Amino acid sequence: MAVPVRPGLRLPCSLLARAAALALIACAGPATTSPDALPAGAAAPRFAPGGFDAEAYGAADGYPPGNRSTFFRLPYLVGSHSHLDEIFEGRVVRRAPRPSALARAATAPSIAYTFQGASLTLDDYLARNPTTGLLIARGDTILVERYQYGRTDRQRFTSWSMAKTITSMLIGIAIAEGRIRSVDDAAEAYVPALAGTEYGRTSLRHLLQMSSGVKFVEQYSGDDDVTELARHTFLRLRPGGVEAVRPFNEREAPGGTRFSYASSETQVLGLALRGAVGRPVGHYLEEKIWQPMGAEADATWLVDDTGQESTYCCINAVLRDWARVGLLLARDGRAHGRQIIPADWLQAATTVRADQPHLRPGTATGFFGYGYQAWILPGERRMFALLGVRGQSIYVDPTARLVMVHTAVRRQPAGDPGNREAGALWQALVRTLGG
Repeated sequence: MAVPVRPGLRLPCSLLARAAALALIACAGPATTSPDALPAGAAAPRFAPGGFDAEAYGAADGYPPGNRSTFFRLPYLVGSHSHLDEIFEGRVVRRAPRPSALARAATAPSIAYTFQGASLTLDDYLARNPTTGLLIARGDTILVERYQYGRTDRQRFTSWSMAKTITSMLIGIAIAEGRIRSVDDAAEAYVPALAGTEYGRTSLRHLLQMSSGVKFVEQYSGDDDVTELARHTFLRLRPGGVEAVRPFNEREAPGGTRFSYASSETQVLGLALRGAVGRPVGHYLEEKIWQPMGAEADATWLVDDTGQESTYCCINAVLRDWARVGLLLARDGRAHGRQIIPADWLQAATTVRADQPHLRPGTATGFFGYGYQAWILPGERRMFALLGVRGQSIYVDPTARLVMVHTAVRRQPAGDPGNREAGALWQALVRTLGG
């Protein structure tokens, strides 16, 4: 049975977390493929002790993780974003008894892209951006696997809002199992304590689409609504559970008419999911996705003081398991001969219906559209992304079964110019590897 990781109690790897890379590699469990066992020239993992502006990110001190007060600023970003479940309490999501195999390309592909008029290579990208991990896969074959800032394939990288898409997929599974009757049910049907509140009256569909119409300010300013939500959830400075979302109770627009990104809406979904399935969301993730997809390592999901997962953020997993998530989504929810996530749910989650123009790419935001907790790229070809602050992303092209996983420590939580460069790299990958 999965158990919480207590605050201040470091997991087994933590004693070695800032030691030599070989010690880190030894402590976290089995790899899918040892680099030493690969043929000469194979696309093996590559590790670098430094990275863009490494000194500012704490290289001289071994990239310290900081603490509950300092984790979100320099020089602690590298360390905290690969040890967040040692700073805050999380529920363990157990790995598969038999991890699924990921093949490796005989040689890494040559990758070139253009950004701001310059012709650049993958090495250029890594030299210019604070990327901690980058993995590119097609089908079940890893083409590129790179790490910087002394990070390794044994460390769990945090998701931030990439977790929102995982929450949506679990909602889809719960509907398929009959635990949730309809996506158009009100949240209060599964969270009675929200009865009579604006979020309680909002349908799961509108919550999934960030279209509740309830006022919520998410600017990452340090004194906005998402900061208050964090205090109630993984920071554990305020009461959790339903109390985490109760303060947000002012309706500004009718549900289903306006896109407005609000992490509180995903937290309401997590409360509804917990009520519907009758057990912790992390346990449901373990049974329904993590183990069936063949995860090679335990993950963790940060929890509040009631044990409720912070479903808008805060899943921590090794890079190859993030790739397995992307590949599962690229196969429309199917893996190892099983339909793990309902295919029709994934289709609905990653497309915009004609009668929902407020969610279209270019309308929901200046570039992306929005589905069920998933960002939708413009264009005729269906492509979508899981995105988190500071540069976390998984880009997915189901047509080519192509996936790019990117973990990073950008200085700006949101709106960093480097995010556009990651998008340019992805578009180049689709052109050259997407068929």
